[in-house]
Amino acid sequence: MVMNKDVLFSLTKGALAPQEEMLEVARKKGKLYIGIPREIAFQENRVPLVPDAVALLVNNGHRILIETGAGKAAHFDDKDYSEAGAEIAHTPEEVYKADIILKIAPPTLEEIELMKPKQTLFSALQLTVQPEDFLKKLITKKLNCVAFDLVMDEAGIFPIIRAMGEIAGGASILIAAELLSNVNQGVGSILGGISGISPTEVVIIGAGTVGEFAARAALGLGATVKVFDNSTSRLRRLQNQLGTRVFTSVIVPRVLEKHLRTADVAIGALRASKGRTPCIVTEGMVSEMKNGSVIVDVSIDQGGVFETSHVTNHSKPVFKKHGVIHYCVPNIASRVARTASFAFSSIFSQIIMNMGDEGGFDGLVRRDAGVRNGVYVYNGILTNQYMAEAFNLPYKDINLLMAAI
Repeated sequence: MVMNKDVLFSLTKGALAPQEEMLEVARKKGKLYIGIPREIAFQENRVPLVPDAVALLVNNGHRILIETGAGKAAHFDDKDYSEAGAEIAHTPEEVYKADIILKIAPPTLEEIELMKPKQTLFSALQLTVQPEDFLKKLITKKLNCVAFDLVMDEAGIFPIIRAMGEIAGGASILIAAELLSNVNQGVGSILGGISGISPTEVVIIGAGTVGEFAARAALGLGATVKVFDNSTSRLRRLQNQLGTRVFTSVIVPRVLEKHLRTADVAIGALRASKGRTPCIVTEGMVSEMKNGSVIVDVSIDQGGVFETSHVTNHSKPVFKKHGVIHYCVPNIASRVARTASFAFSSIFSQIIMNMGDEGGFDGLVRRDAGVRNGVYVYNGILTNQYMAEAFNLPYKDINLLMAAI
């Protein structure tokens, strides 16, 4: 068939013009239903998601149900959450109907009763303060339980422990500064140094995250900082992280005692991988410290670094022994609940986003080894060896369970 020029032109018109490329829009694999109950643990002021994170998750198709007043202690109103797209529940029973529960403190036995089978729980573990039947109830309910303090990131770091350690380290120096001042019946010293006057001496026992950020804060105020730790590699890393030379030493009792005598502030920042923190500073060493000096024992949640330490709370945070002011509150991060909530939220929101992309909890655990490391109950099966040995219960390796699915 012969086509004239007009017909040929009409058929090819626009063939070489730029065309819109049709790309496939990725579909969300799962829409999640998340419940956030109000914390009822003593002086727990933090909240796992802030309104900005709620808005992000809701805009990605997820449903958030938060109990009224859940963010009040961190100065987030119900209105803030409602405007971000969350639904406000007026009873905990409503919240515990959600498929995923986000909490800071571990659930009480009464809260576990409200939970439903196959539900997923993210919370702290704090097994040492839980009743004996805590684990058995979680297993009986056939829950999925994740200890957020055991979740690792791609660099092998525990991000929530790191974030809370950074907060506790910086806050410990600010707390010590308050306790040295006249306003709090202290000796009336400024923490740091000014021209012509000897700087405050700060002894930090522990060169981990808490110790590092306590050292940063103290150095920033102009104090003289001395750091003790049993690991030379941690001390070396701390020197590199700080970018400046500070006095460091392995823990030798006689050397430590010598420097505690002249210290204005002592920070307990040791962490134990298992069990109790070793008690490094004896009562005799404390009795040799200057009158009016300050001890902030950040390690008190694991037993404490100082023999004279015992647990206090935010209402009555300090006591005096041998003329030394002791601050031994286990949950320092709740003192700055708003900052701590933002830290939690940035980590939780990313986990939830990844869970949605993977189609739910099972998909996330299969693909994310870091989250898998935090799982201690999976579909009612205990998967944590340390807990199984502590409570004499059977367990199965989570990696083998994933391989069998």
